[in-house]
Amino acid sequence: MPPPSTDDENDDLPPPQPVHYAEQSLLGALLLEAHRLDEIGLLEPGHFSNHTHGELFRAMRSAPAPDTEQHRTSPAWLNTVLDTARPHAPGLTASYLHTLIQICPWPQHAATYARMIRADHARRSLRLHAERLAQTAADTTLPHRAKATLQQADTLARFLDDLSGRFTPHPGSLPRTALPPAPARDTGEEALDEERLLIATATAYPAETSQMRWLIPGDFALPLHAALWQCLTALTHRGEAVDPITVLWEAQHRGLLAHDIAPANLLTLLSTPVGSPEHWGEKVLERALLNRAQTTAVNITALTHDPANSPHQLITGSRRALAELTAVRSRWHQATGPATPRTARPARAPAAPRAGPPPRAAPLPVRATR
Repeated sequence: MPPPSTDDENDDLPPPQPVHYAEQSLLGALLLEAHRLDEIGLLEPGHFSNHTHGELFRAMRSAPAPDTEQHRTSPAWLNTVLDTARPHAPGLTASYLHTLIQICPWPQHAATYARMIRADHARRSLRLHAERLAQTAADTTLPHRAKATLQQADTLARFLDDLSGRFTPHPGSLPRTALPPAPARDTGEEALDEERLLIATATAYPAETSQMRWLIPGDFALPLHAALWQCLTALTHRGEAVDPITVLWEAQHRGLLAHDIAPANLLTLLSTPVGSPEHWGEKVLERALLNRAQTTAVNITALTHDPANSPHQLITGSRRALAELTAVRSRWHQATGPATPRTARPARAPAAPRAGPPPRAAPLPVRATR
């Protein structure tokens, strides 16, 4: 970045971050002692947070190395670097190159400055991967959103593997960043309708509920629906009869009728099955998967915004966040993968294919009680 203007127009700009001074110090060291380009390890112009700094570094890499003795007395190499970089960084001036040389405290520390730049670039790149994961999980225009989201999660995981090979681990590497609240679950009418239809069809076909161990109460957006799912699975596990009345009775014992729902309304919900439980269960699980992906992205982004985290802390914290997504992903693959003889579903009365349910039946009228 060229030297800041003295005009008042820059008064509102945020103060430079530490990496800005690391970039200045590295460039100053290289301008002063060009032979240190061979000592700084792998570094690319794109690693710089400042475009002008990156173009100046690119010019240094492309310009023929100067003779060490001649460089001490002649500005020829500096002029060559400046002329090479200026078309891509118009604000760059000769005075700024001299400023960089004056800023650099110790040219022999150039490799350390380069390592700082790589670390900050890793932080920014990780944040970009997390933001892409969040955007993919929230993009309702994607035809196969869950698949695209998991592909983006795989890309993020590969990036973490690459980072782990570039930064040495160290003890005490768990991040202490306070994570933000998880993104709100989708409680729109479509999402809640899918959960209601799952509860109703599972009540009508309880035998299939025992095959849906890949679905857990935490996958539901509405706590009441999660509790009703627990009622159904508990009855099925105990081998008891399952129908709207027995589920109503179980719900009463679990305290759900006190405030959450009236008995007549619950009977209406339980008496309107449509399609198959597996179809609606997959819908519910898919929304839970997408929400977990968004939560993972939010948590990783929070880690990257905490400057106290080292690269290895970012790697460790991000992998932990991805592990929670992987747990949901495993259940998703179990639900959507091909059925094996062990998990083959029992025959039942014809219902809608899993590719999609038939049109919903109208809810049964609720008869008023006296």
